[in-house]
Amino acid sequence: MYVLFLLFQILGAVILGFGIWILADKTSFIAVLQMSSPSLKAGAYILIGVGALTMLMGFLGCLGAVNEIRCLLALYFTCLMIILLTQIAAALVIYFQKETLKVELSNIVVDLIKDYDPSNDDKRNLQDAWDYVQTQIACCGWTGAKEWENNEILRNKSNTEYPCSCSNRSKDLVEGRGFCVLDDPVNGTATYADWPVHEQGCMDGVEQWLKDNLGIILGVCTGVAVIELLGMILSISLCKNIHSEDYTKVPKS
Repeated sequence: MYVLFLLFQILGAVILGFGIWILADKTSFIAVLQMSSPSLKAGAYILIGVGALTMLMGFLGCLGAVNEIRCLLALYFTCLMIILLTQIAAALVIYFQKETLKVELSNIVVDLIKDYDPSNDDKRNLQDAWDYVQTQIACCGWTGAKEWENNEILRNKSNTEYPCSCSNRSKDLVEGRGFCVLDDPVNGTATYADWPVHEQGCMDGVEQWLKDNLGIILGVCTGVAVIELLGMILSISLCKNIHSEDYTKVPKS
């Protein structure tokens, strides 16, 4: 019985840690999102709050069960129900707004590529995060390398340079950021077709990653929901077995 309450404290710690990781991460696709989208930052703070609340609920549930305090068990049940309903509502919003979120994400990345400037220290973390994404997924741009032709610096240089993190050559990836110069000169203005870069856009890579890990994501979400339902059932059962509240059992400070 008490193992379930302990699981909630562990679950809360995991959710809390995930929220902190979103805010602290500076070298992945999550970093690009949380630096560009206020909604993801708000979501990270919500995760931290939910994680802390879940840990607290696990403690209160355990305390209520040990000391047979019905009010604590009722509070435990109520908070679990609120958390579960909130998760369901969030999942529905994401599902029905997925196309809107996809457009918003596309706009964020396209603007980042257009304004990319290796000498801009103010956006260094954000740009390094995007370079990391392109290097790890082996992709270029959001839908393709052509988007980099809109970068102001590259346009001023007639596209005779290209983003190093897009390159399909290992020597360019040593630097991993900024722009690399074409080895073979091009008469006039070059195009992305002249660059030694990956053809795949990062959107396809991200979508493929989600598809590959969809089973794990759904499994984790289902597991969390089952644990929460078990906690609610357990708290109700314990409440029914406690005939009357005995406040003398409340630990005194």
